Amino acid sequence: MRSSVIYGDIFTRHDMEAHPESGSRLRAALSGVPENVRWRPPVRATEEDLERVHHPQYVRWVREIARGSCFLDPNTYVTCHSFEAAAYAAGSTFAAVERALDGEHLFALVRPPGHHAEPDRAMGFCIFNNAAVAAAKALLSVDRVAILDWDLHHGNGTQTAFYGSDRVLYCSVHEENSFPRTGWVDEIGTGAGRGYTLNAPLAPGSTIADYRHVFDEVFIPAIARFRPDVLIVSAGQDGLADDEHGRMNLVPEDYGVLAGMLIDGTDLPLALTLEGGYGPSLGKAIGTIFHALRGERFTPAESALHRHTGRVVEILKKVWFR
Repeated sequence: MRSSVIYGDIFTRHDMEAHPESGSRLRAALSGVPENVRWRPPVRATEEDLERVHHPQYVRWVREIARGSCFLDPNTYVTCHSFEAAAYAAGSTFAAVERALDGEHLFALVRPPGHHAEPDRAMGFCIFNNAAVAAAKALLSVDRVAILDWDLHHGNGTQTAFYGSDRVLYCSVHEENSFPRTGWVDEIGTGAGRGYTLNAPLAPGSTIADYRHVFDEVFIPAIARFRPDVLIVSAGQDGLADDEHGRMNLVPEDYGVLAGMLIDGTDLPLALTLEGGYGPSLGKAIGTIFHALRGERFTPAESALHRHTGRVVEILKKVWFR
């Protein structure tokens, strides 16, 4: 299956040099893109696109305040380039969805990231929720969308956007009790959306054995049963052991394992959008994902399953396979 990447220099212009979420982080990610991958230009989201997820007042506020450099919350900054960069990040994620619907894997290497952004506020380095904006626009023409979030942190904003919907299946695997202290196993949706949110909070120190167990036993069977038209991956690589923002024990090849499992287990092209990832081996992890998109498969190192993971999986089975 074909694979390509979306990138544009606009994504490095949203930049605050001393901040962990800076332009240099994206350059590190780009170092892992293999040769002969097709490059596609970024696409800008319209304000109408953004307002399917975000309150119009919030979108206007960001546009006005991002005329200079300041902080929207204690850890999310804007500069004079940030509104444009964030609009392109959301639009490029939808462009990845369009390519996936046409049968092509596409990785949108964008920033700022998006999965913490709530409908009415910025949060956790995120301004607009790229995956949620893309999913909301996709739902204008398809019936169902699945979003799988493997970032170290829980995607609270993405969960909020579709918490009451049965047209979006949201699956998140993340480090328990880390920022933003959401994503507990009993957060399963409400109303028509009850049961369509699956959170797998894993214990610090978890390895690829734990992630594979969640994917094999819950996420992949749930996605297959849901039968989505498209699968969006909120791809944050901050679960790497050398990433100072977390306490997980993944190695770069493990992200190739996860991507390969999704492709083989769901038979769906992947629309990936970059979320977190700040460690020295980020570029290597990006590289293994692209190799998996091209058909290469990785054999994970042997490791023991954390005792906490089995309990999480058994609870989630009762939610989805009830």
